[in-house]
Amino acid sequence: MRILMIGSGYVGLVTASCFSEMGHNVTCLDIDKDKIEKLKQGIIPFFEPGLKEIVDRNVQSGRLHFTTSYAQGISESTVCFIAVPTPSREDGSCDLSYVHAAAKSIAEHMDGYRLIVNKSTVPVGTADEVSRTISAALSERGSAIAFDVVSNPEFLKEGSAVQDCMKPDRVILGTETPQALELMREIYSAFTLNHDRILTMDVRSAEMTKYAANAMLATRISFMNELAALCEKVGANINSVRVGIGSDARIGYQFLYAGIGYGGSCFPKDIQALRSTAQQVEVAMPILHAVETINKKQRRLFIEKILSHYASQGGVKNKTFAIWGLSFKPDTDDMRDAPSLSIIQALIADGARVRLYDPVAIPSARKQLPSTPLITYCNDEYEAAEKADGIILVTEWKQFRFVNFEKICSKLNQRVFFDGRNQYKAKEMHAKGFHYYGVGYCPKGQSLQTSLAAIQVNPMEKSLAH
Repeated sequence: MRILMIGSGYVGLVTASCFSEMGHNVTCLDIDKDKIEKLKQGIIPFFEPGLKEIVDRNVQSGRLHFTTSYAQGISESTVCFIAVPTPSREDGSCDLSYVHAAAKSIAEHMDGYRLIVNKSTVPVGTADEVSRTISAALSERGSAIAFDVVSNPEFLKEGSAVQDCMKPDRVILGTETPQALELMREIYSAFTLNHDRILTMDVRSAEMTKYAANAMLATRISFMNELAALCEKVGANINSVRVGIGSDARIGYQFLYAGIGYGGSCFPKDIQALRSTAQQVEVAMPILHAVETINKKQRRLFIEKILSHYASQGGVKNKTFAIWGLSFKPDTDDMRDAPSLSIIQALIADGARVRLYDPVAIPSARKQLPSTPLITYCNDEYEAAEKADGIILVTEWKQFRFVNFEKICSKLNQRVFFDGRNQYKAKEMHAKGFHYYGVGYCPKGQSLQTSLAAIQVNPMEKSLAH
């Protein structure tokens, strides 16, 4: 099938490449001329494992093309996917201006039936808005051309997006007509040969499903982080608790890891957009409010843990910290709302020096962070540890699992380790001579009685409990 993918960002480029890999003829369109020229030269605008190989292979085979021309892209395609950004406005609502611009351009150039597919993450009711935009543009042309609008939300995880796209655990199709459903099934047939993973529903339910999925995952993360804070106070270990509850088949193990909170472009944006939709129809959603609050609080708690350790040493001013991992998660260079940014900014605001290392995200970090002598970018985790008064693990890249601590320790001023992802075991780190701080259990030497005595419930938490 001949497919047009409008948008060559994360979702658009990955999806277009995987469609072409399955034999479809795909044109990827973007109004950013520089981005399209670089893609034609084989330069991928972001890091995603396996993506460059699949792009190169399908460009060479003649199944994947790049253009800035709507006229060319639409004339050569039956199905037009919209995969453009839907950023948050200041009030948290979803900015659909790029979606409407794409829909209008489709209407201005279509010369026969087209199936328009919303791939971008959009609020409930967007398909109806897209239909109205297209109908209005066709009316201005004096044309009566048939079209359908389908909701087909994406469920790609950065770091495993190619695998997620090639072997989806489900394909959600929100459609109202048999013709549209038949075309969509044809597109995805090659992806579901072994097992029919296609779930069909009405358009608005499909639009809601994307937001509901991300909200549920974010809720699990925030719940575990809130529980981790309680574990630290009462002498429990959140890692043991995770195993204990995850073994329950009704709960499962995924997204039960305590840490320093979620980041990236999806969870924060989608939680805000869902809350905004709820506010527009006057539906209270206190759980989502709590999810956001806990996530922000988790970063502050981790930063306070760092500052507290050095309080008896005059604070962190003039101290040096190695930061391991900058991207919001492993296997990506995405720095959007990355927890590392909050930690780095807090440390340098107090006069600390930071030595940063990430396997792929340093170029992205340079764009986000200020130019200051307090920040040094390093070539590996060992260089970052040079004369450091503490190591802070922020992103759980695999290469940090088995570092040579004998080599690391010889470089440090102080053996202090702040593990934001609970990647190491406290006993083992203590045996290496580290003051070790994880998330969700008592520091070494703190008794249960001390923990219980330290419990304080502030008025806000008390009111939330009721």
